[in-house]
Amino acid sequence: MIPITPNPLLGVGLHAVGAGLSANCYTPQKYVKRWSWETYWLVQASWCWLLWPIIGAVLTIPQLWQVLCEAPKDRMLLSFVMGVAYGVGGMAFNFSIRYIGFSLTYSVAVGLSSILGTLVPPLVHGQIHDILSRTGSGWVLTGVMAGAIGIAICGAAGHSKERDLDAGQGAHAGFSLGKGLLLSLLAGVLSAVYGFALDAAIPIVDVAEQHGAGIWKGNVAYIFANTGAFVTSLCYCLYLLRKNKSSGEFKQLRVAETGGSLPMNYFLAFLTGSLWYGQFFFYNLGHVRLGKDYAFSSWAIHMILLVLISNGVAILFQEWKGCGGRTKSTIGFGLFVLCAAILLLTYGNYLGAPPGK
Repeated sequence: MIPITPNPLLGVGLHAVGAGLSANCYTPQKYVKRWSWETYWLVQASWCWLLWPIIGAVLTIPQLWQVLCEAPKDRMLLSFVMGVAYGVGGMAFNFSIRYIGFSLTYSVAVGLSSILGTLVPPLVHGQIHDILSRTGSGWVLTGVMAGAIGIAICGAAGHSKERDLDAGQGAHAGFSLGKGLLLSLLAGVLSAVYGFALDAAIPIVDVAEQHGAGIWKGNVAYIFANTGAFVTSLCYCLYLLRKNKSSGEFKQLRVAETGGSLPMNYFLAFLTGSLWYGQFFFYNLGHVRLGKDYAFSSWAIHMILLVLISNGVAILFQEWKGCGGRTKSTIGFGLFVLCAAILLLTYGNYLGAPPGK
């Protein structure tokens, strides 16, 4: 086996790269023309959830077929099934946005996912008492809680932003707080299951490490967790393609509209899927650098950085222009709390697994 030297600072930096890719993965969608949502979604999902995980594993896992033959089959199935549940969470997230908007959905779903995806696996494995006894545990757990609070503050700022920009235009059609919150809670719980899917695949990852996968070992887990999510997207998109009679768009764009091109739409969907998969690729690289003591905190670090970077990009592109002073102060304070959370988590990981340990 190739030993991996813990380096929490590098690990958090690699997590930031992955979160940055994820924060911008929806940008290409703005330029897709004359395609239904389900057509675009199925093409990008094919790259993100099916093709890239297989390609990534083939390119980085030595003796992949032997690894798959030796790895426990029950863990493969468990990781896949949890990936299916994660896919359902993604759909619930999209539906929630329709009812209560992006900001509230994001704060509830991502905040809940951050806490559950981080703390439930150690609880299930009975590791909490052991974790609490380790050096730096207080810093790590405080960072997790601070991250959840920061996400909630950013969500409140985003909701305030929506009110500021929509002032005088009346409430959004279809707004339903009850339905939206229920769906966002479901999305948060099921999105956290992706962290459980990766946790379930640890014995498979261990086999890959024994075959010399080194820092790339986590890529084997995506073969099962991501393909589970793909099955969910495939089933829902096939339903919509049949319902909306839009399957012909794979060969020819909608004729009732103008602009765009079929090759460009395929490229944009490929770009979306590649950016989205990029977050998982760098998630693994960041995860293995945190060391074993606080590897469970990877999920919280990723979620916090995702919210931090996405809001930072929005400020950079002046998406908060025209908001009131109170709204701007709230988002500023939320980003400050998120930065503090990342520092707490990084320092706690450093104390638990300092470089050279």
